[in-house]
Amino acid sequence: MALYTNESKDRVRDAVDFVELVSARTELRRAGPARFEGLCPFHDERTPSFGIDPGQKVYHCFGCQASGDVFTFVQETEGVDFKGALELLAERYGVELQREQEDPREAERRKQRERLLELLSRTATYYERYLWDSSEAARAREYLAGRGLGEQMLREFRVGYAPSAWDRVLLASRRGGFSVAELYATGLAQRSKQNGQPYDRFRSRIMFPLTDIRGRVLGFGARAMGEEQRPKYLNTSDNDVYHKGLHLYGADLARAHAAKAGAVILCEGYTDAIALHQAGMRNAVGLMGTALTGDQVGELSRMAQTVLLALDADSAGQEAMLRASSLAAKRNLELRVVPLPPGADPADLIQREGPEAMTAIVERSVPFVRFRVERVLAGGDDSSPEGQDRMIDELRPVFAQVGPGAMRMELARMVSSRLAVPESVLEQRLATSGGSARAGSTGQPRANGRRQRQAGGERAGNGAARRSGALLHGREDTERAFLALCIAAPDDGEQALASLDIDEYFSSDLLRRAAKHLHAGDLRAPMTASPQDTGAPEDDAELKALLAELVVEGGRESVARPAKLEAQRLQLELARIDRQIQRARGEQSGAISALAGRRAQVKREFDRAYGRVLEETGDREG
Repeated sequence: MALYTNESKDRVRDAVDFVELVSARTELRRAGPARFEGLCPFHDERTPSFGIDPGQKVYHCFGCQASGDVFTFVQETEGVDFKGALELLAERYGVELQREQEDPREAERRKQRERLLELLSRTATYYERYLWDSSEAARAREYLAGRGLGEQMLREFRVGYAPSAWDRVLLASRRGGFSVAELYATGLAQRSKQNGQPYDRFRSRIMFPLTDIRGRVLGFGARAMGEEQRPKYLNTSDNDVYHKGLHLYGADLARAHAAKAGAVILCEGYTDAIALHQAGMRNAVGLMGTALTGDQVGELSRMAQTVLLALDADSAGQEAMLRASSLAAKRNLELRVVPLPPGADPADLIQREGPEAMTAIVERSVPFVRFRVERVLAGGDDSSPEGQDRMIDELRPVFAQVGPGAMRMELARMVSSRLAVPESVLEQRLATSGGSARAGSTGQPRANGRRQRQAGGERAGNGAARRSGALLHGREDTERAFLALCIAAPDDGEQALASLDIDEYFSSDLLRRAAKHLHAGDLRAPMTASPQDTGAPEDDAELKALLAELVVEGGRESVARPAKLEAQRLQLELARIDRQIQRARGEQSGAISALAGRRAQVKREFDRAYGRVLEETGDREG
């Protein structure tokens, strides 16, 4: 895989507006001169525990322990690797990337793919221009207008028209320097069975460009305009660039809106997605003429935690919803069903009744489990015990996904009333041969566990072990707080770090690496590599995460407080003396007396420093 130069990575990092980038995922407010905070985008919470430092461009959640920099943030939220995150940010902020020397074969494959993407983009532009400028496309313009779709939105989706002539794209592409082999590779041309000559694959059709999350054209969905044309919809076949079932229609336009709304609307057709966007529901995406796939569910999960299924109410649409449920359960997505009227799709409904009617229907969405229960009750036969048993058999796996709570009680009452079976009896019958409810599939918003740290170290063991663990945890908290204050007050922090024997004062290898990294480097730029090889954060993921946490924690300080830093340093000194006293207890020497005297002196110094902290903060901080 081709690599980009370090200078390219630095230029991208420098260009990113981190507040703007993160604000697309969660609302931020200023919480200090070097800190913004908000609700964590990686787990469900009601009180903000997520913070960023816009200068250092790092983030940390004190709840789920998610931590990283601009590239990590994009990797986690967009589901891409580092290379993908770098390319996304470079494109977003207009930075040209320079590559390191790469394998010649890999370079050739990359250049070939770039040429195919350029050919597809040029062809999409040609189709779009032909739709609006040619007399031949008048009927297509009338059709689109008849569906209530305006020119502005159609242009935003780059909708076009393929002319009826058999060689327009072929000739134009050849004039542009592209080969017939490249036209075959993109699916824009195919070979005649009669004479073996190439010709345009798409003719007399409305063209819907199929793009990836970055908006790059990968292929086309094409709707026939003539009744004699078959099939009605013709999509690009799988090739080196386009792979059916990997992407969602309009995801590049809906992504930011879905993140802000916390929900994404999934519909079936191209015109449905465009109509929803035109009606103000900019968080809508469409299936690209395929059955819902696991890759598409993965893309949905990266856009929002709630998916609103606005699929047709016919049997095919309901089967698509059931498939969505089985795939979404693996990703802890909340599924809700938009109750479309029978026989209506979003584009029809918006055109017939207006955007307000569609908005109201979306707002009446119901949890998927409720939809499934209502579906079984509507289609079942409760006139005989056998029919009731079959309905309960169908409902058993549905209820197995619903944990105890108000939703289960409501659904049980609904089924009990319909089948005239007491709720207690119903619950017994539902539990027969059924498993326990699966965690995370209740239809509730997820708590993203990508980086959650297990709270508490010991769930079993004796009291002494628990106390020892608590003391160690408290010691690490003190050490972390000290390092964060060094970053918040870098001039005093440099002196404080220089005064310590790092190996003696810090309790874990990770904290020692962090202290050495900060001491050797620049406290004003703690995320950069230090002059000495103490574990550069780019090469040490664990150290990088801790440094991000310390930077964000340090950003909580409204002003640099030397007294607070000194008090924290003296706490470290007190802890070190306490450990020395514990070791000396078994040596029967006069060392304990000297250590006790030293401890009393340090304690007096700590009390004076702590008093200055209270004076400076007006007794607001401890």
